[in-house]
Amino acid sequence: MHFAGLPKFNEIKPEHVSPALDLLLSESKQTIEALATSSTEPTWQNFALTLEDLGEKISRAWSQVGHMNAVVNSPKLREAYNENLAKLTDFYSDLAQDERLYAKYRAIKNSTDFAKLNQAQQKIIDNEVRDFKLGGAELPSDKKARFKVINEELSKLEAKFEENVLDTINEYALFEADETRLAGIPEDVLHAAKTAAEAEEKSGYKFMLHFPSYIPVLQYADNRELRKTLYRAYATRASEFGKLEFDNTPIIALILKLRDEEAKLLDFNNYAELSLATKMADTPAQVIEFLQTLASRAKPYAEQDRLELVAYAKKLNITDMQAWDVAYVSEKLREDKYAFSDLEVKQYFPEAKVMAGLFKVIETIFGVFVKKSNAPTWHKDAHFYDITRHDGALVGQFYLDLYARNNKRGGAWMDDAITRRVVGNKLTTPVAYLTCNFSAPVGDKPALFTHDEVITMFHEFGHGLHHMLTQVNDYSVSGIKGVEWDAVELPSQFMENFCWEWDVLRHMTQHVDTGAQLPRELFDKMVAAKNFQAGMQTVRQIEFSLFDIKLHSEFDPNGKKTPLALLEEIRDQIAVVRPPEWNRFPNNFSHIFAGGYAAGYYSYKWAEVLSADAYSLFEENGVLSQQTGQKFWQEILSRGGSRPAMESFVAFRGREPNIDALLRHNGMN
Repeated sequence: MHFAGLPKFNEIKPEHVSPALDLLLSESKQTIEALATSSTEPTWQNFALTLEDLGEKISRAWSQVGHMNAVVNSPKLREAYNENLAKLTDFYSDLAQDERLYAKYRAIKNSTDFAKLNQAQQKIIDNEVRDFKLGGAELPSDKKARFKVINEELSKLEAKFEENVLDTINEYALFEADETRLAGIPEDVLHAAKTAAEAEEKSGYKFMLHFPSYIPVLQYADNRELRKTLYRAYATRASEFGKLEFDNTPIIALILKLRDEEAKLLDFNNYAELSLATKMADTPAQVIEFLQTLASRAKPYAEQDRLELVAYAKKLNITDMQAWDVAYVSEKLREDKYAFSDLEVKQYFPEAKVMAGLFKVIETIFGVFVKKSNAPTWHKDAHFYDITRHDGALVGQFYLDLYARNNKRGGAWMDDAITRRVVGNKLTTPVAYLTCNFSAPVGDKPALFTHDEVITMFHEFGHGLHHMLTQVNDYSVSGIKGVEWDAVELPSQFMENFCWEWDVLRHMTQHVDTGAQLPRELFDKMVAAKNFQAGMQTVRQIEFSLFDIKLHSEFDPNGKKTPLALLEEIRDQIAVVRPPEWNRFPNNFSHIFAGGYAAGYYSYKWAEVLSADAYSLFEENGVLSQQTGQKFWQEILSRGGSRPAMESFVAFRGREPNIDALLRHNGMN
């Protein structure tokens, strides 16, 4: 095992995983036993710090395995991942229930030396005491055993849920030989589809469920049947409409039953209460009230959006607009209403120019520089970067993996590779993974990004900054660690705002053919269209959020009602555009069934409130104000999880958040 520097991704093989983890866990168990049985009075230095070291090593090792499983998935790697995930789950279940360790953390908390610890160290001790309770440390032995089994089962089921979604996407292919059915689809998408078919020695064009292939068909294909075919395949991923072994329906039922049982073992009424124990929100009712308040403000705008869309669909001879028509009609309406298309805008966003523009924003508001560096990676398309101060001092580093490909998980995300900490005089520099699924370069042209993809890039980089610009020296609350889940989206959504500023955008555009900068006239049209269908988009996110929180608080997992039936009830109240009855959204809702957002999906909307309100201070002081940027770094980014997120927000903004800025940003004030 290698902990001295960056991961050696060019040397890691699936067969290395088990021996390395076995050795690491064996050594860790010996350390834990020595700590647990020691008669020495526990202190930060002789007890908590040792467990910090242990946690950091395991996390660093496992992050490499988990990351590769997500970006270069293979049968052997998947097998190694699942086998060792079970071992890790077992290890952490035992650790979380060790009454001896729990007693020692409580002893530190109650000692006179506790007051001498710094804020971050005190927060770590407080978090540990809380987490031992939530981990079942206070349960009687028979319930501890059951609690452990539940955790192990949930870990396996959540991994399987994600695998089923990935396998469904990887297996699907639509080959189309009739070019007359492809009218309207952009040339670069057709080129990629033809290349994909040729790679399999097939004629015609290959369309897939990966976003760079799927979204343009839904958005631009004139052929309604083609849109419907692809939409149906996407909307029924990992359901009973496909291969039986990929159907997530029984997995969802089991996950919900086990989560409910786990919560009740800990004396919570439901899983949502357990989930909120580590979040900013206090109760499920509070979350539901927030979402319903937002819905009541947004729904009238959503209804207007729908009526406008239905009326326009009739102009296109679509008298019964369906889910597979929405993106297509919306794009035509936007082109007509604002006289531009996503495709037109995309020509101004070549990858190199976008990344340089993003890095310029970071340099301007935070005073740090991003430059390409060298490190072993897992794929030729992945690259490595340094973030430095003016004096050249290293602040953080990150890997960037931008393009969609087979055997790579869909979506976009940031994860931590290495977390900042200081032990003795030794500083460990934070390292992040930044992963997207954008279109790769086609032919001799560079990769081109839609404006939405540019926003996604800024979003994920915001997460990366939260991790890399931390100044916390203690591992468990450094960077994004220890940050309440419903506050973790604040820096990411905050960064999205810069994608709507002329002084930012003009410097990151260059037409792929002419080299011209984005015209101000086109930018003004984009801004005018910024809140196009904002009402519909808002209620859609609220629909998902309410489904999640009610599924984990009001839904009886042992009753007769299905999750899909609950979702339909919520749609009755919230939705303005209804998908077909065969849509199986829950079956591929990875955020809540595999991605850690269970009873926390509302975090996206809550973080939008925080981010819009935080950005309003930049609007007041100048959107590229380095003084305001330094304050944002100092009070929010640098603090990690070392203090409650609300304290950090108030320290930056001078007051608690309100929803006015969010509604204004979305044209709903």
